[in-house]
Amino acid sequence: MSETTLADLAYEVRSKNAGPFWVTMELFLRDAEGYRIAADESLLNEHVIAELYRVEESTVQIFRIPSLNVVKISFPRPISQGSLRDRDMHAGQHHVPLARLPIRT
Repeated sequence: MSETTLADLAYEVRSKNAGPFWVTMELFLRDAEGYRIAADESLLNEHVIAELYRVEESTVQIFRIPSLNVVKISFPRPISQGSLRDRDMHAGQHHVPLARLPIRT
């Protein structure tokens, strides 16, 4: 039996550029119960995101939007968009570690 992840609770987990220096990720949860689990600060907080993405915890911003069952997360890109070492120009693959985050139900 595989563990349940944030992706299992969501219609969509996506990431994108928020300008050349920031990444934004969004969790669109299927229902209020999924939102309650995903928005729980013991599961998803600045420290967890900082560990997953190797960024400074103080730079992580998390926005919980219960009326839409959405959690939005932003943090500075570790490498600016279009730089020589940028391997994901549109930040379209940054959501994968977040989507794979195991949850406790």
